[in-house]
Amino acid sequence: MPGRFGATERQVVALPEELQERLQTVERSGGGLPRLLVEAVLSVGKGLELPQVLRRIVEAAAALVDAEYGALGVLGDDSRISQFLTVGITEEEAESIGELPAGHGILGELIRHPVPLRLAELGEHPSSYGFPPNHPPMRSFLGVPVKVRDKVFGNLYLTEKRGGREFDAEDETMLSTLAVAAGVAIENARLYQEARYRQQWLAANGEIVAGLLTGAGGADVLETIVDHAVRILSADLGVLALPEDDDNLRVALAIGVDAEAHRGLLLPRHGSFAGAALTAGSSLISLDVEHDPRITAGPPRWAGLGPAVAVPMTAGERVHGVLLLARLRGRDPFTEPEAKPLLTFAGQAALAMEMADQRQGAEQLTLLKDHERIARDLHDLAIQRLFATGMTLQSALRFVDHPEASERLLRAVDDLDETIKIIRSTIFGLRTHDTRRAAHGLRVRTVTVVEQATRTLGFTPALHMEGLIDTDVSAEIAEHVPAVLGEALSNIARHAHASAADVALVVRDGGLTLTVKDNGVGTAGDGRHSGLRNLTKRAESLGGEMTLESPSEGGTRLVWRVPLRIPSG
Repeated sequence: MPGRFGATERQVVALPEELQERLQTVERSGGGLPRLLVEAVLSVGKGLELPQVLRRIVEAAAALVDAEYGALGVLGDDSRISQFLTVGITEEEAESIGELPAGHGILGELIRHPVPLRLAELGEHPSSYGFPPNHPPMRSFLGVPVKVRDKVFGNLYLTEKRGGREFDAEDETMLSTLAVAAGVAIENARLYQEARYRQQWLAANGEIVAGLLTGAGGADVLETIVDHAVRILSADLGVLALPEDDDNLRVALAIGVDAEAHRGLLLPRHGSFAGAALTAGSSLISLDVEHDPRITAGPPRWAGLGPAVAVPMTAGERVHGVLLLARLRGRDPFTEPEAKPLLTFAGQAALAMEMADQRQGAEQLTLLKDHERIARDLHDLAIQRLFATGMTLQSALRFVDHPEASERLLRAVDDLDETIKIIRSTIFGLRTHDTRRAAHGLRVRTVTVVEQATRTLGFTPALHMEGLIDTDVSAEIAEHVPAVLGEALSNIARHAHASAADVALVVRDGGLTLTVKDNGVGTAGDGRHSGLRNLTKRAESLGGEMTLESPSEGGTRLVWRVPLRIPSG
């Protein structure tokens, strides 16, 4: 090439072969290489961040052909415009125009026929629909496709050549050349983006596995998975839904905008965006999740959100859940370069969840073995010794003449019998290999409620349990106890300003008594609090009662009593 542009020309020589050929064609046809074209080509090649590259392309195109308005319409998988970047229209004008074009009219003409299109009068073309209200008038038009690896990525649209002129053949040639440079720049930006995402996803997976190795719980693992996905893809909402049964999903975790509207929702596989991704077995992208036709069930919960992506979390043939991300309306849509590594990450996260399940199973097996050993030792050592001691005391009664001493010996024998019953109940619970029953035993559920309340209370309540809790308490009564205890501890956290609390669950003399005492300023002493009314109704429905007392030493004592045998009628 002639060296009229010095260093600029030497930079052009380093460009890809296809682009060099186009530049040489322009140079031969016009007697030289226009400086504006060289600068435009070089400008779109600067930087590796895809959003900045796309913005620079449309700005360079408008400057190159001296157009007042310019736009780049990026096509989605459905061949409709998924992203529309403009130059020459202010934010106020864009807002007054309304929704971005989807790809009809003249814009659709270029999508259907991806070849350069040049018009002197835009409105005279058969495909022209006219303009929406508040749209600036436009007459002259020039559009060219932008291809990446021979596939149309989008289209450049230029209108209103300054000075009232028409776009000519030279404008078309230069814009087509710039489109080739744009395709190269987009491909480079995509490769950089994919490499950066790959590195971030690998780091995220490493952190998840490290957490599992250090003993992180299943809930912590799920939260880490969603946190990383939201951060890496700059989402405003992250949702994780787990299979509830063959037909439904349960939202186990939601983080970000309007998360409360999603947590705990039961969603059908058919009629929800997450369910559609699960059925498809691959990533799904929505440009407008609020109005997505695949969402036909569940309460309104997508207001203000637009772009969304959902991927199934599968490991082998097992489906562990669905990961869904969404961005606020008006933000850039999710792209295939973003969705592809997200799908891989979700699969690796599913493997991590399997690891957590397997580790939990191994821990449960170890625990059961320990329970069996403890039960055997209790039976062989403790019960036998207590039984022998009781027999010895009974045989000693005939040598005791003092009435009070005899009475005390009899009470001691009765206490030993009661202790033997309690130990046998414990042995029964330890030897229950049905993990589902063990996980839902009243003793375990009571401990769980107390542990869960620790965070909101700021301290750990003392817990005392006595009697045949897992054997003598019916399932109907057992269903009420955790709810009553949870409400009582919640009242302490909200109202009592306490620094300590005592919980006692006692089964004795044909009844169950739950006592919750604190050292605070008291809860709702008049009993009119709705939560306390509910506790009273629960007790009365079982033939029992609830009392709220104010001990002389301060604080509040809640006593909830019910008989073990529920009265009929």
